[in-house]
Amino acid sequence: MKSSRRNFFQTLGAGTAGLGMASALPLAGCTSNNGSTDEKDDQVLFLGDDIAIAQTAYGRVQGLIIRGIYEFRGIPYGADTGGKNRFMPPQKPEPWEEVYPAVWWGNSAPQIMDNRYANAYASFADHWNYDDVSEDCLKLNVWTPALADGQKRPVMVWLHGGGYTNGNGIEQDGYMGENLSRKGNIVFVSINHRLGPIGFSDLSGVGGEKYKDSGNVGALDMVAALEWVKENISHFGGDPDNVTIMGQSGGGAKVCVLAAMPAAVGLMHRAVPLSGSTTQAMDQSVSQKLGAYVLEEAGLQPSEIDKLQEIPWKEYILLANRASQRLREESGESSGFRLGFAPVADGIHIPKGKFFSEAEGVSSNVPMVICSTFHEWGMSRTNPELENITADEAKEMLKEQAGFRGGLGEKAPEVYDAYARAFPEAKPIEIMILISSNRTGVVETATAKLNQKAPVYVAWFGWEPPLFNHRMRAFHCLDICFWFYNTDLMLSHTGGGARPRKLSENMSDALLQFMKSGDPNCESLPEWPAFTAENGETMILNDVCEVRNDPDREGRELI
Repeated sequence: MKSSRRNFFQTLGAGTAGLGMASALPLAGCTSNNGSTDEKDDQVLFLGDDIAIAQTAYGRVQGLIIRGIYEFRGIPYGADTGGKNRFMPPQKPEPWEEVYPAVWWGNSAPQIMDNRYANAYASFADHWNYDDVSEDCLKLNVWTPALADGQKRPVMVWLHGGGYTNGNGIEQDGYMGENLSRKGNIVFVSINHRLGPIGFSDLSGVGGEKYKDSGNVGALDMVAALEWVKENISHFGGDPDNVTIMGQSGGGAKVCVLAAMPAAVGLMHRAVPLSGSTTQAMDQSVSQKLGAYVLEEAGLQPSEIDKLQEIPWKEYILLANRASQRLREESGESSGFRLGFAPVADGIHIPKGKFFSEAEGVSSNVPMVICSTFHEWGMSRTNPELENITADEAKEMLKEQAGFRGGLGEKAPEVYDAYARAFPEAKPIEIMILISSNRTGVVETATAKLNQKAPVYVAWFGWEPPLFNHRMRAFHCLDICFWFYNTDLMLSHTGGGARPRKLSENMSDALLQFMKSGDPNCESLPEWPAFTAENGETMILNDVCEVRNDPDREGRELI
């Protein structure tokens, strides 16, 4: 699956939402704030002067009610990050006196939008939702069953994918929080934060004390969002002492980064990285070198560094990307892995070395669920000829390319045969995709997390949609809408209907139980044991769910 969203696979090491106004899921009736319960009244959206008004520390906000769930869009959790605030830690928003209209989504963070919809099949399948882009992007969205009613509902904070370069909190319909909020009586929050060179240009080596935080301001934005939740979520019926952070792809890596940041201690209590995890941040010697190249590309001296704050954001991103390209060429890493703009191991905000290495360290008490999909690197969706390749042809292809880290060389036949033994019913194209989508990053993260006392649970999503002549398979991003009870909303991923809905019922049950207790075990799934290094316990999520002990270990370890 190719789309600009998946730039994650070129910039990140370990490891596809808009306004959904209709759903085929059975939904509860809606009661408006005026108390009307007339069964003949089929109105589902309510918006008015005295409807959906919530208090925050900065002023009142007005949202809407849709199908009984309060929805607030684009609430500021930080100030505009442009001008003098560029490359600086996030600032608090200015308080407002009038009621803030939280009825439309906040701006996406600065990112290159050119040709975002160039691939028609990718645009259809992923159903991208993008609108305005600006540096005034520190906004979040909230879905909740009630406002300030004294209940302490578990809180979900969703971190979007797109690596550290693209995306927003509602880019796919599957990101919408309405259905999970209703089903589980929880509060759902999604956020936007700074990305790419705007969020992760490490200018500390050339800019001195003023720019000491510049390499991690995008990560500090996420901390600021969690601080907003801590301070305000009780006004939206949520419990600030029970917050789950969850993300997919680049968002999964963000979950791991936050779980390693001292500033996030006490702000999150459960962690769920999907199809993207990491156990370390970028080496600062590399990030500072890239920062120096940025300054050179701009034609500036260190004494002129403040001029970088005045360059229009798109122009700045393009020049910064040229600097990154120079670094890749000099280093011989054509993929850009480890040489782009990402969180930096500065030893202050983000630790140097491996995450989760200290038994009593940051997030020691935070349990984790890690999940990936069988076919992250599905390559035959729009290439039907690949369905008929032979085993020998697959082995030759794997020598040259196996995912985003290059080919396997002469090891390819041995790795292929190991996966074929583990998955005897798989076709050659499927074996090749399984290898390209191997779980190395998942197992590395889960094993690292074992150093701490909180348990870690591992899942592997294998459900395949009946679309594109069954060539989509269990692709990168597919599982999101299952966790969030949105399979009938994200039709371009699932096709809709009873079959995906049944699995979604089970997976969302497990997620909700994990949010409440830190343990995903529930009546809807078989017993789900915690992961151990010895057995590699893995919950297989499919039409029939089962636990298997590290089924791909032999082939993965050969890789």
